[in-house]
Amino acid sequence: MPLPITASIPVAPIKSERENVKSEGRAIGEFSSLVGQSTAVSLLEGAIATNRIAPAYLFASVDGVGKTLAARIFIAQLFDTNNLANHPDLLWVEPTYLDRGELVNQSELAHSEVKPKSPPQIRIEQIRVVTQFLSCRALTAPSKVVVIQDADRMAASAANALLKTLEEPTSGSIILISSQPQKLLPTIASRCQAIPFHRLNGSNMIRVLERLGNAEITNDRAVVALAAGSPGQAIAHYNQLQTMPKALLEQLELPPTNALSAIRLAKEIDTMLDFERQLWLLDYLQHRWWQVLSNTNWVEKLEAAKVALLKMASSRLVWEVLLLGN
Repeated sequence: MPLPITASIPVAPIKSERENVKSEGRAIGEFSSLVGQSTAVSLLEGAIATNRIAPAYLFASVDGVGKTLAARIFIAQLFDTNNLANHPDLLWVEPTYLDRGELVNQSELAHSEVKPKSPPQIRIEQIRVVTQFLSCRALTAPSKVVVIQDADRMAASAANALLKTLEEPTSGSIILISSQPQKLLPTIASRCQAIPFHRLNGSNMIRVLERLGNAEITNDRAVVALAAGSPGQAIAHYNQLQTMPKALLEQLELPPTNALSAIRLAKEIDTMLDFERQLWLLDYLQHRWWQVLSNTNWVEKLEAAKVALLKMASSRLVWEVLLLGN
């Protein structure tokens, strides 16, 4: 008996914030709103023009370069409608947290103060829903489509279940979106048509950020360097920067020049910032101090501090060792 689709298996919202790249005011069905991804656009437009839609696709690249936007445009053109919200022939799946026996989409907790103890994952229960969904005929669209966001976060059991689904003929297509495709089962990746996405060059980065109303980000060279060609990551890093205590950032414009300042700063960082924000600050300072000092020693010290922090060393001690190393 097929598994019933119930409210306990959450469905992700169509408008994902993972990529932070939107349609720039155009109709979402236009590939012209996707900047700097000519190869992906050519492949997807060709599939629609020839009506040769693959059973499975793999949209792979770093976060924030337009993979989710491309999926929405592709589906909108395939379905011949811009109204994808609650479409009966579209299922959008994303990793979930297990909270008091209920599955909660990762996007629902993205801006919550709740800090889950384990990372989100795509679970076998969700893949069972995918399998059932694809076993039925499309209602209004030419075929059904399932999008699996962050597909590399699949649990082992979920991956094996998805592989079985991919091996069997269905009445629709599956789009896997991944920023770490190397983590997918090779047997899953080999059954998908790869749609490559790339980091944007400088001019395209500026173009996208300006159209999204984030032109001010281009003035922060450290944030732009951190983003490494990803407009979505540039926005995420800039937003993270805004959450940092301004007085602390001002004190870290340059490395401290005396031991007393170093010890005081280490204490402030340990007290004011949680683990994730400390990791982010180390990345930010790598770019910031390199641009100001052009000193590879500081880059290496900051990287060593990050490694130590990830090994669960005392965060205050990590910062003291780093900042006293002037």
